[in-house]
Amino acid sequence: MKVEERFLEYIKINTVSDETSSTHPSTSRQLILAKKLVEELKVLGILNAHIDENGNVMASIEASKDCKNAKVLGFIAHMDTVGQEDDSVNPQIIRNYDGNDVTLGTSGKVLSVSMYPELKEYTGRNLITTDGTTILGADDKAGVAEIMTLCELLKNSDEPHGKICIGFTPDEEIGQGGKWFDVEAFGADYAYTLDGDLEGGLEYENFNAASAVFEINGVEVHPGAAKGVMINAASIACKIQSMLPNAEVPELTEEYEGFYHLTELQGNTQKAKMTYIVRHHDAACFKAQKMTLEHIEKVLNEEYGKNTVTLVYKESYKNMAEIINQNYHLIENAKKAMQEAKVIPIIKPIRGGTDGATLSYRGLPCPNLGTGGNAFHGVYEHITVEGMEAVIEIMFNLVKIYSKVY
Repeated sequence: MKVEERFLEYIKINTVSDETSSTHPSTSRQLILAKKLVEELKVLGILNAHIDENGNVMASIEASKDCKNAKVLGFIAHMDTVGQEDDSVNPQIIRNYDGNDVTLGTSGKVLSVSMYPELKEYTGRNLITTDGTTILGADDKAGVAEIMTLCELLKNSDEPHGKICIGFTPDEEIGQGGKWFDVEAFGADYAYTLDGDLEGGLEYENFNAASAVFEINGVEVHPGAAKGVMINAASIACKIQSMLPNAEVPELTEEYEGFYHLTELQGNTQKAKMTYIVRHHDAACFKAQKMTLEHIEKVLNEEYGKNTVTLVYKESYKNMAEIINQNYHLIENAKKAMQEAKVIPIIKPIRGGTDGATLSYRGLPCPNLGTGGNAFHGVYEHITVEGMEAVIEIMFNLVKIYSKVY
């Protein structure tokens, strides 16, 4: 089965995860895809394919006779997507794309070259887009389809290779994918996630990440008799936001710059709650962000009284660069694999996180490769068939490289 066919099948299955759920996986619909993948792997002759107790699909292809002692390489993608429970993906396929703007179905939306200049580079390719009403799901069903196609390629090839481990995780989009993945059972020495965007993407520097919640307790009295008595929780919330650096927000930052992002605000005079995500690539700057938040809590409690403001700060994941730099062959070999596939490596920091960030700190060094897609998490999401095929070639080249690494 070709990668295009697989991809189009997988995106038809709604696998939206749910951050409010306490189960693993967070939604049963992810298991529909998981079961399909296990069945397909077994048809390919990979009979050890299975779903573990947390909804992860795991499988492995045994090493060739002369590569039994080679390092064990893994490839990982995630099955869940963002979106809505009732999303029904209806992709458009533009054969021999002409490099111009694309009307997305009857939605009135247009995938424009001015917004996404790389579209010009896809002239002559087969472009897959949305119909303008949902996401496409290339994040990360492109990665899933590419790994599955690699499995078929390896099973039908005489190319010598070490043991190859395959993993598909649920709940990456809600930050739970790597947390519930059994690294020891997976069995790889090193791995790559397939969860980036453009072909040639190579990422090993991600954010340090945390959540920060301010809970504010006010004192409500009749406004006519409020002087010296009222403490307005909503006003204090406004003050908290004003005490943070104005320029350190997502819409004004890029590359290695960090931010405080107010994701939710609710409240009234009596009570208010502010939820932030806090991000920075640099560990020292990340620590300073926490100190800034703690200082705000301290200053406001001194002004309004003890326990008026309570900060709950929780770290989510760390920058995997610290781990990958100790295993830098993963980056050098990925660049070599791309060059052999005539793909230019694009090394850039991830302004987010991946399963690989968590897995790297759990003993499985795991940088991230691009899948060939772009504009993830929205109606302008798109990918080319040729981009996916290039990614498969890159993975195949990595398999060949690591067959000689002992």
